[in-house]
Amino acid sequence: MSEQSGAVGPADGTGRPHIAGPRSSGAGRSTARGDQTRQLILDTAMRLFRERGYAQTTMRAIAQEAGVAVGNAYYYFASKEHLIQGFYRDTEVEIQAAARPVLDTERAFVARLRGVLHGGIDVLSPSHEFATSFFKTAAEPTSPLSPFSAESTETRVRTIGIFAEVLDGSSVRVDRELRPMLPELLWLAWLGVVLFWVHDRSPDQVKTRRLIDGAAPLIDRLVRSSHLPLLRPVTRELLDLLRVIRP
Repeated sequence: MSEQSGAVGPADGTGRPHIAGPRSSGAGRSTARGDQTRQLILDTAMRLFRERGYAQTTMRAIAQEAGVAVGNAYYYFASKEHLIQGFYRDTEVEIQAAARPVLDTERAFVARLRGVLHGGIDVLSPSHEFATSFFKTAAEPTSPLSPFSAESTETRVRTIGIFAEVLDGSSVRVDRELRPMLPELLWLAWLGVVLFWVHDRSPDQVKTRRLIDGAAPLIDRLVRSSHLPLLRPVTRELLDLLRVIRP
C-alpha cells in the first residue's frame, strides 16, 4: 500500500490543521538550496530503495537518513510514488546525455538505435537489484508507477522524443504512415528490453546486451522494408493495433 500523505500546513477556518494536497515531484523551492534539498531527498531515497527494497523503505526512513524533517520530505515529494517519478525524470535526462555522443555523430539508424538502447542500460545498471523488487509495484495495472499511467506521461513523452531523434537524425527511409508512430513503437521495444533486463541474471546482464545487439539490426531491416508494397498491409495492421493499445 502506498503512502499518501502531504505536508501539514496552517490551520484552516475550522481550527483543524490543513493537509496540503499531493504535490508534483518537481515541486519545491526555486532557490538553489531548495533544489539541493530536493535532490538530497531523491538521492537518499534511491539509495535506500536499492539497499532495503522499495516496499520496505518508508518516507520517514528517507527523511531521517537525509537529515531532514519528515514534513520537509513531504514538502518536496508527496509520496514514494512521487519520488519514483522524480527518478524517472532524472533517468530520462541521463539517458539523453548517454545517447548524445552517438546521436551527434552517427547517421545510420541501426547505430543510433543501438547506441540509445545500450546507453539506457548503462544508466539503469546501478539500479538493477532495486528494479527487480520495484517492478512488482510498477507492473500493477493501476499503479501510478506504470510506464503507461497518467502520472508517467511526462517521462513517457520525453523518452519517446529520444526515439524520435533517433529516427529524425538518421538517413533511413520509412513508410510515410509509419514514420509518425515509429518513435512510440521504438519506445515499446525499449520497454521490452527493460523488462528483459529486470529479469536478466546473467553476469552484468550480458544477455540484455546481446538482445540489443541482435534486435537493433532486425528492427532496422523491418523499418527499411516498411515502404515496400508487399509489407504495407502488415504495416497498416501494426499501426491500427498501436492505436488500440496506446495509453
